[in-house]
Amino acid sequence: MDKKLILLIEDDAVFAQVMARALERRNFAVVHAGDLDAARLAIARYNHDYAIVDLNLAGHSSLTLIPLLKQKQPDSPILMLTGYASIATAVEAIKLGADNYLAKPADANDILNALTATAAGDQAALSIQQPMSVRRLEWEHIQKVLKENDGNISETARQLNMHRRTLQRKLQKKPVAG
Repeated sequence: MDKKLILLIEDDAVFAQVMARALERRNFAVVHAGDLDAARLAIARYNHDYAIVDLNLAGHSSLTLIPLLKQKQPDSPILMLTGYASIATAVEAIKLGADNYLAKPADANDILNALTATAAGDQAALSIQQPMSVRRLEWEHIQKVLKENDGNISETARQLNMHRRTLQRKLQKKPVAG
């Protein structure tokens, strides 16, 4: 039986190496791409069964890769993986064609569960089991307004009635859990 091919698009070399080894131990073949250009080449070259895509590749959004992945392999599940999860980016990724969205930290089991749930048609993405904390709700709201303003921090700060530097400090922090 041939191994299923996973296209792993991830700029964190250590995470990618650990994840590739873990997936290979689970009988998958893995092709790794560490930036947008390498990802485009890998998408063109390989017929992947699954794709795991980090949202932020060296400061660039990988959302532009989703249509390319879908065009090449329309039935292959795409898992968007990110350390900076927000509802706004999750919704955008899903609208573009990603099948599931998972926040880091995630291990190989979490990732495979998300990919196989997607392949089986179980849409578990974006389900919130516990109410979010006030800090998390604030962070999500900031991300939503920032996206509506196409990343314009000054306009976002004005709309949120917040000093621009205060907003910049909040954006530099990683999102709070739950």
